[in-house]
Amino acid sequence: MNIWLIMIAVMVASFIVQQTLQSKFTKYSKVALPSGLTGAEVAERMLHENGIYDVQVVSIAGRLTDHYNPQTKTVNLSREVYSGRSVAAAAVAAHECGHVLQHAQGYLPLKMRTALVPVVTFANSLVQWVLLAGVIFINIFPQLLWLGIALFAMTTLFSIITLPVEVNASARAVEWLQTAGITDVSTRPQAVDALKWAAYTYFIAAIGSVATLIYYISIANRR
Repeated sequence: MNIWLIMIAVMVASFIVQQTLQSKFTKYSKVALPSGLTGAEVAERMLHENGIYDVQVVSIAGRLTDHYNPQTKTVNLSREVYSGRSVAAAAVAAHECGHVLQHAQGYLPLKMRTALVPVVTFANSLVQWVLLAGVIFINIFPQLLWLGIALFAMTTLFSIITLPVEVNASARAVEWLQTAGITDVSTRPQAVDALKWAAYTYFIAAIGSVATLIYYISIANRR
């Protein structure tokens, strides 16, 4: 019962955080950046000032679909961020470039997360079916459920390692935006607020993953 209450609380919290993030992004997208730079220009300037010239900044479809792809060496910015001249656009663009700096400097949590990608990709392709079969056949073949739990544990570990990666990227973004004069006294707190709510989404996801893992472990232990 306690696990179910936690999972329900996580779902509610996830919905609230997502809605708040959307609201914050919309709000700060209307606040003009003092420097007048676009998100793409902010990203390129941050990369170049840190000696990185082999990463391309490109525009992609979607809203809040921004990400850094180390395989293609591209900072992929949603069109609203790429062309936007707002505090929100600058914050998101700088955050993604924070991941580029992590990659260039060999940031340990990022290296760990990258190493887990093929394992998590494999686990995600099987985990739902293995867990379902494990619950159905728990009295016949209990080891199957534990196999599913092991696979799900990999995805949970990935979620946990993602937390410091995202928080550190935001910290790098906020620091550079201030030192480079992209944000000022009035806009810096807004950039911090936008990135803070983005980080909360990863925090909630990690809690939800841990709660789900405990739930399946409790099923196996009850058996």
